[in-house]
Amino acid sequence: MDEFKNKVKEFQTYLLIDKKYSNETINSYTNDLNKYGLFLNKKKYVLKDMKRKDIMEYVMCLKKNNLQASSINHNISVLKSFYKFLFLDEHFSTDLMDLVEVPKLRKTLPTVLSYDEINSLLDIALIDNYSYRNKAMLELMYATGLRVSELVNLKINDIDFDMALVRTMGKGSKERIIPIGDYAIFFVKKYLEDYRFLFLKGENIDYLFLNNHGKKLTRQGFYKIIKQLASCKNIKTEFSPHTLRHSFATHLLDRGADIVSIKEMLGHSSLKTTQIYTHISNQKIKEDYDKFHPHS
Repeated sequence: MDEFKNKVKEFQTYLLIDKKYSNETINSYTNDLNKYGLFLNKKKYVLKDMKRKDIMEYVMCLKKNNLQASSINHNISVLKSFYKFLFLDEHFSTDLMDLVEVPKLRKTLPTVLSYDEINSLLDIALIDNYSYRNKAMLELMYATGLRVSELVNLKINDIDFDMALVRTMGKGSKERIIPIGDYAIFFVKKYLEDYRFLFLKGENIDYLFLNNHGKKLTRQGFYKIIKQLASCKNIKTEFSPHTLRHSFATHLLDRGADIVSIKEMLGHSSLKTTQIYTHISNQKIKEDYDKFHPHS
């Protein structure tokens, strides 16, 4: 088991230094490998003696545990990366996961809020430092399409108020600069100048959005806030952590924005990823047709 733990630590370093993955991604990979480690321990398997059939036994265990298909796929993808690393590191003479395929998932469209739902969600009664922080966060996220992880990792100096721009470090440590609308800029500046200091607990911290302990707001903390707001507003649409990001892209496309520009603002490495939002718009067209055409 010590051998497995040591190899996981080496793999973490590889992901950080060579692949330039974020800490969040590395933690996600580590969680999946920890599950694999429990399997090895339970079966009394030794990493260096593993065979492809042993790995397939673990994959079958994942399927029997009624995990979602996306979770199973992620586990398999992590194992493929791990064993490829072990092969390149000459721990194995062959890549044991080379012939193991990740099952194809049926593509599902991301959840998007309607214009009315967005307006309702952003209509926050501004009464204290918490409400001003929440207003600033949601306006900024909807105005820029930031990922939740990018939003909570923003530092004060990442916002250029004069130029109305935000600088963020996305996946693969790729920096991008996104314009911010006047409305979002106003509320972020208002929060920063008049209310952020109320979150501080004596410690000087550079992160823009803070929690009630004076620390950086977490992804989970943001998700809890947005879910509570949606519940108070009686918004029935199911949320994902990226709902505002998806809504940002879809609403821009609806209003005629160029898909290449949207790709750059979202920080997608491939236009193919961004094109999923064209399917959402096409679906909306079909729904409108069925709803409003007299002979539909």
